[in-house]
Amino acid sequence: MFKFNKNNVIYWAQKYEDCYSPEDKRNEERLKNTLKRQRYLTQNNLYDVLNWKSPRTRRYAKENAPPIIAKITRNSFGTGDEKSRIESLLGQKGGLRGVGYPVASTILHFAFPDKYPIMDFRVIRSLRMKQPSSYKFYFWENYCKRIRSLSKKYGLSIRVVEKALWKFDKEQNSRIDKCE
Repeated sequence: MFKFNKNNVIYWAQKYEDCYSPEDKRNEERLKNTLKRQRYLTQNNLYDVLNWKSPRTRRYAKENAPPIIAKITRNSFGTGDEKSRIESLLGQKGGLRGVGYPVASTILHFAFPDKYPIMDFRVIRSLRMKQPSSYKFYFWENYCKRIRSLSKKYGLSIRVVEKALWKFDKEQNSRIDKCE
């Protein structure tokens, strides 16, 4: 069970960093910098996000037309309504093919790193939240509130908190205790 205190969060986040590949780190920073300037995704950007979050889904980038990707992401980033922001990205809601809540949360994190955490089943387990059979807005909203609350409580970034929770679960639920 994850012990919630600032030192523990920092400890596990550092363990994550120790195993984080330089290439993944560069790609994360590059995408954040691109979306800070650009405020929409290109087909290549979508490929990079899909590849970063879940390589098996990267093939979906080519199934989305470049003008549609730009239009959907521009509209998503431009709205202030949280539900519309994430749901407009979702493939099952008419958004981008291959994009569910975990990938949509990654897109939003890269576009708004101080506001949105990346949704991941490992973080969900570390938070002791019940994994739903399918994600819905209310679950994602609650997930964001939990991560934001911990971030604020400990004075750490959203990303540091989620890295700690992810790494803790990875080590607790893996047979091999090493960087993979």
